[in-house]
Amino acid sequence: MKDINKEIEDNSFPFRGLGGSYRYSELSFEELKKLVQRNVDPANEIRAIVEEVIANVRERGDAALIDYAHKFDKVELKKLYLDKTELEELASALLPEQKQALQTAYQNIKKFHQTQLKAEDKVETMPGVTCWRELRPIERVGLYIPGGTAVLPSTLLMLGIPAQIAGCHQIVVCSPPQKNGKVNSFIAYVCQLLGIDKIYLAGGSQAVAAMAYGTQTIPAVDKIFGPGNQFVTKAKTIIQSTTTCAIDMPAGPSEVLVIADETANPEFVAADLLAQAEHGADSQSILVATSQTIIDATQAALDKQLPTLPRAEIAGKAIANSYSVLVNDLQQAMQFSNLYAPEHLILATENWQSITNSIINAGSVFLGNLTPESVGDYASGTNHTLPTSAYARAYSGVSVDSFVKKITFQHITPDGIQNIGPTVEILAELEGLHAHKNAVTLRMNKK
Repeated sequence: MKDINKEIEDNSFPFRGLGGSYRYSELSFEELKKLVQRNVDPANEIRAIVEEVIANVRERGDAALIDYAHKFDKVELKKLYLDKTELEELASALLPEQKQALQTAYQNIKKFHQTQLKAEDKVETMPGVTCWRELRPIERVGLYIPGGTAVLPSTLLMLGIPAQIAGCHQIVVCSPPQKNGKVNSFIAYVCQLLGIDKIYLAGGSQAVAAMAYGTQTIPAVDKIFGPGNQFVTKAKTIIQSTTTCAIDMPAGPSEVLVIADETANPEFVAADLLAQAEHGADSQSILVATSQTIIDATQAALDKQLPTLPRAEIAGKAIANSYSVLVNDLQQAMQFSNLYAPEHLILATENWQSITNSIINAGSVFLGNLTPESVGDYASGTNHTLPTSAYARAYSGVSVDSFVKKITFQHITPDGIQNIGPTVEILAELEGLHAHKNAVTLRMNKK
């Protein structure tokens, strides 16, 4: 089987379409497993680099962050944050229509996420025994907003709004500094919409370390949110396994899987593949089609559309590291999709209702030929911070639930302790935990 992760020797543009083409029925299970792997670090090279960064930030704090800003961002920072006045000045540069677009996105995202904050009913499991759960916000959350080859104010909306709805007491925002030592004006304006008065100038794995351990300037948080490259993702997974700081999910380089049949529009399909590819050279765009005709037409559309993009070189590298899969029908397409477990799944078919019940693993799903993934990235209302690299098999995307804890409560009345007591006594005794039994027996015998 062709190795789709082979090194691209010629880094010059143009690239010639999708880097691999496969027929699903001809792939062995082992070949399928290899095909769906992405962003692996078999030699632990990324881990070694990230562990060194984390240790440096933990030991040296602000000084390490300033050094990394010079090394990675090519910026000499005099301080590691922008305050409210500086953010307001940056935001003032936006045009009215730009502010309106961000406001519309803000309102749609807020409207969708507000429905997720629901109180649960109390349940009397037996007479006199009442149990329930109540929500409590995570007190201190850290939001990582990428700022490498693309600056993403949409990500700040996607993370800040549910944090705001959940009622988190402290919201710490980190984003890499731009060449001028500040942040993008769009991010500054989103800070205003969210009521965030300070943003910290730190990016990459060093920002994750700073929020996990705290520095002289950046406060430590209880949970870290946000997507990033393989270094950011690795830092989050290391932090989660070595500290009490939690993470939202492993959310690394972006990916999309498009399922297309004869009712699909190849130009739309190509545009969707390129939309994901332009995020970064390590992104992946997968086409799963029911006929070779669709694949060929999409390849032709890719060749036509790619050279017109300002980020053509980046998108071209990602497309060259992507592939197509020919399947017999939509159900076989879903089998491959569930194995791949995509961050974004587009059903480019008029027959999408026939296969939605077969979706098991996916971060976010886009139904029909008029539903591009771009709408979910920006303004439909759903959250675009999603699990990547097959983590959709076990993780959900960010929601208000991500920013709250659900604490269980129970209350036992005098009748309740008499009703449930004998059951607990027997279970505690059969486990050999007699102090557990005694805690119930004493209450039952209390007159």
